[in-house]
Formats: sequence, structure tokens, C-alpha cells
Amino acid sequence: MVGRPKKHFLPLLVLLSLCILLLLCSPRPNPISTQTFPLNPHSVHTTTVTPPFSLTIKVLTFNRLNSLTRCLTSLSNAHYLPDHPVHLHIFIDHFPNQSQSDIDLKLQGSLEILQFVDKFEWKWGQKLVHYRTTNVGLQGQWLEAWWPASDDEFAFVVEDDLELSPLFFKYLRALILNYYYNASNFSPFVYGASLQRPRFVPGKHGNKSLLDSTSGLFLYQLVGTWGQLLFPKPWKEFRLWYDDHKAKDIKPFLDGMVTTGWYKKMGERIWTPWFIKFIHSHGYFNIYAKFPEEKSLSVSHRDVGVNYGKTAGPDSQLLDVNSLDSDFLEMKSLSTMKWYDFCFREVVPGRVVRNLNDLESIIPSVQRKGTVMVVSLFGASEAVIRNLLCHFERLNIWNYIFIGPSTDFLFDLAGRGHAVIDAERFLNNIRLYKSMGIQEMNATFMKDILLKVYLVKKSLEFSYNTWVLDGNMVVVNNDLFLESIDSTDNFYAGESLDLFFVKNSPSGLKIWADNFLFDVAAIVDKISISRDSRNFASVMAKLLEQRGVRVKHMDERSFGLKIGNLNLNQTLETNKKVVYWSRELDMDSIQNRLQEFSLWVIDNDSSCQAVVCYKL
Repeated sequence: MVGRPKKHFLPLLVLLSLCILLLLCSPRPNPISTQTFPLNPHSVHTTTVTPPFSLTIKVLTFNRLNSLTRCLTSLSNAHYLPDHPVHLHIFIDHFPNQSQSDIDLKLQGSLEILQFVDKFEWKWGQKLVHYRTTNVGLQGQWLEAWWPASDDEFAFVVEDDLELSPLFFKYLRALILNYYYNASNFSPFVYGASLQRPRFVPGKHGNKSLLDSTSGLFLYQLVGTWGQLLFPKPWKEFRLWYDDHKAKDIKPFLDGMVTTGWYKKMGERIWTPWFIKFIHSHGYFNIYAKFPEEKSLSVSHRDVGVNYGKTAGPDSQLLDVNSLDSDFLEMKSLSTMKWYDFCFREVVPGRVVRNLNDLESIIPSVQRKGTVMVVSLFGASEAVIRNLLCHFERLNIWNYIFIGPSTDFLFDLAGRGHAVIDAERFLNNIRLYKSMGIQEMNATFMKDILLKVYLVKKSLEFSYNTWVLDGNMVVVNNDLFLESIDSTDNFYAGESLDLFFVKNSPSGLKIWADNFLFDVAAIVDKISISRDSRNFASVMAKLLEQRGVRVKHMDERSFGLKIGNLNLNQTLETNKKVVYWSRELDMDSIQNRLQEFSLWVIDNDSSCQAVVCYKL
């Protein structure tokens, strides 16, 4: 028998009931795109007047005089603006000193390059020549070419076997103005732009056919070394990240990537595996353009050198004035462009639910095969959630949406393409919610319950099945808990695991009606569930059973393994689908126990140790 509620709970119950009433009655806001930039309203790039930014071309060369001549000639013939200086910095690497063979020939080759560079006229800005005293290789050439002096300084890095279109500068200038200085079109997740023709997918089993069929402007995580524009802030981040990892002897290994094989073979002669690992850990993207007829603004002649044992010839055709489309300099909004990861798998950043209309537009984008997974961030650490996401990727699970507080972590998840619900903003968009004054000691639990209840209701209205999961777990098998589901019951609840399933059905939707939401408000603090075990699944199960609705209780021991400090020397059986733990378990214990089962799969950057691609 349930006793009368304690008096100090009554104001809380009244407030929660009013909150649910307003959820149901609030007017719908105007439709918005599921992509919204910036993701965090507190990190807006607020520049309204374009400052005088500088662009410096960094040419990297070694011993290819003919290649350098072709490259500098194309740069000199480009179309620049008289009132916008463009500086030219040429970095000449020295030949290795280990061998004395052909020393005079090598010295003569270096001299010829220096004489050519000295005589080369650059009338568009400052010309600077850096002739190295030792050989640093391609990695040193790239990494030591630039440290931005300000946030308004940009570098365009060119290797000497490239040839540039006369149109390249106008294109780069338009990119900088539209995607760096345009506050309404800025994203901190964009690190620059490549002018090469996109043709390579580094993730093993990646979607090369989709890349081949893509056209126009899009964003892609891969760096393009055949003409790469670099934004100052991300490059500084990378250099500091590189210094940290190099000093600690942390290798840029990323399983599932072709570039990791390159690094294991070539080592420090190349730099791209380092940058790719950095981009993967930070979730950054690069702007690309795919022009018709295999044309591009930058052509690599793929001359013999570090990357090619023999000359392979031009990779594409140079775009010139005669082959221009009328919309050449038309810059799309970031919110309308496609974004792709290292598998060339589409990513949809900016899916942040802040109001009821957002919820209705984003739920269909999340579901897969008529099922939605709701994962709570409340009570779960950032590292635990990132580890869970790595397992989702490994198992090809993408039909999830996170509920969490308004934090940088939440917006970072959204920027990386994960759908999220900003709990505080969502509730603050409900009329009078701010004036309700929900007690702080209960606010987190109430928000978690309230949002999940409404989300399940909305999912049922879309005729979707819904899993509601706690973030403190690792999914081991991609069929989840389907063996526990049959055709006779609509509701399933875990015992000690906060796991709840609602099957799509007319009877289920009828039960989960508006008056059910009011009952939730009235029962949350009245039901006889200990505070230690109180969670969404236990609350819903208790409420439904009090209404005479059958709830099938799932025995986690049949499909899951619970870890803890008292549960040592365990083995993970092949039939287990999930590993979970209590919210009270400390972070070190969680990591150590998961490592025992090879289930802790994030690195020192809290990013996945592997990229997993699936053929479509």
C-alpha cells in the first residue's frame, strides 16, 4: 500500500504537472532546419566587419627544378586583387648529408634552384625564401612552414609538383569570407579547404562510389595536400597536439585507415597520418569542391619523389576561365551542404532539439527500421559516452539520440553528427517553466524523466519502437535485446539495468496518452522505489503496473554482464549483449574492468581507436 505523499513533495508534484500540461499545450514554433550553426550559442563567431586578413602561399620544394618552375609560373599567372597583398614563402629542403655520393651534383642542383628562386619576380606581395641547412623531409616542411601570427592570417600550402588554376585566389578569398568571417555561416568544426579533385577514401571499405558521384561543394574530413588552405586556429591546435603526442611517443595509429599502413611503412617521412589522427579526435571537416569533367583548381602532376617512385602524370584537368560555370563563386550555406566522414559516410551535424518542432523534425532522421534509441547523458561521464559511441560505430548502430544538459560536451556531440536534446533549452521553451522554480535537488531527475516520457510519446506517434537506455553501459551485440521481445507485450523493463522498451502499437499509444503524462508527474516521488534504484525503467514499470498494464521484466543476467569492484574474475560469455554498471562505480574501475574485456576502445584523446566503414 502506498502511503500519503510527504508535504515537502507536494509543491514539486504540482510544478511538474504544470510543466507537462504546458508541454502539451505550447504552440509550435516556426519550422527550422535540422542543421543549425553555431551549435553552442555561447561560442558564436561574432565578427560583423571583415578585417584585413592576410594570405600567404607556402611553396614546399626540394630538388625538382622543373616542377618548381611550373608551379611558381602558375601562381604568378593567377588573378589577384590590386588591393589585397598575397605573400609568397618558398621553403627549400636540403639534401640528406648521410651519403657523399654525387655530392657535387646535389650541390649544383640546390644552387640552380636557389638561382631560379632569387630571380623569380613576385609582384603581389612579400617574397621570402627559406633554404634549410639539413634535410627535414616532407613532414618537417609542412609542420614548420607556418605558425599563425594572428587569427586573421591564412596559409595556402602548395607542394612543388602542383599547378594552380588562374582562378584559385578568387575562390580561396570567397571561401574565407563566406566560411570564416560570415558569422551566420561559421562553424568551429571547419579547418580549411582543399582545391584538389576529391578521389580518395582513406577508411577501408569506404563508400568510394558515393564520392565519385558527388558534385559541388561539400565537407569531408580528409585533408587534401594538393593545395590546402589552412585556417589559423585549427592549425595551432594541431601543432600543439602534435608536439604533445610526439614528445610522449604516442603514434598516430588509427585502425581501419589506409593511412595507418602508410605510416607504418614510411614513418616520419610523411605527415598526413598525424593530421588525420588529430582531425579524427577533434571531429573537424575540410571544404571540397567537385567540378565536372574531372577538372579542379589544383592539379598534381605526381612527379617522382617521396610519394611516387616514378612520375604518374596529372591527376585531373585544370579549371580555367573558359570552363567556368556561372555559379563558380556561389557559396552555399553550411547547413545545406553535405558532410562526410573518413568512410565518406554522410554526417548530419547540428541536430539539436531545443523545442517541440525540432523534436518532430529530428526523430525521423534518427530512426532506423522503425526504431529509436534514447540514451541519457545524465549521470554518465564524457569518456563513458565516447566509448559507447565507438561501439555504436563498430556495430553500425546509428538510430540513437542523446538527452543531456546544456554543456560543451553536448554541443560537441552534435557537431560531430550525433543527434542531441538540449534538456534545459527544451524545457525553457515551455511557457512559464523558468518561473516554476523546480527544486535543484530534484531538477536533474525530473528533467530526465519528463523528457524521456515525452520523447517516447512522440516516437509512438511516428509509429516507432523506442529503447530508452542509460549511458552507463557498453553494447556488445548489434541485435541488442531483441530475443527478449515477443509479440504479446508492449512494455519491457530491466530490473537493475535502466533499460525500457516500448513497442509500437495502437494499444501502446493509447496507454501512453496525455493523461498518462499527468500520472507520471503525480507518481514520481510517491511510488515505493528506493532512491538508490530509482530510474526511468523502474518508475515507468511501477506506474504502468498500478494502472493494470502488463510490463514484462527482463532479467539482465540472461543477456548482460554487470561489472563492479565486488564482481572480479568475470568472463564475458558470447551470448551477452551488454555490459553495464551502477552510476556509483568510479571511473578508474569502469575503465579497468572494460579493458579486461577489450571493451575500452578510446585512446588518450578520448576518441575511437578505429574507424569502421561498412559497404552500402
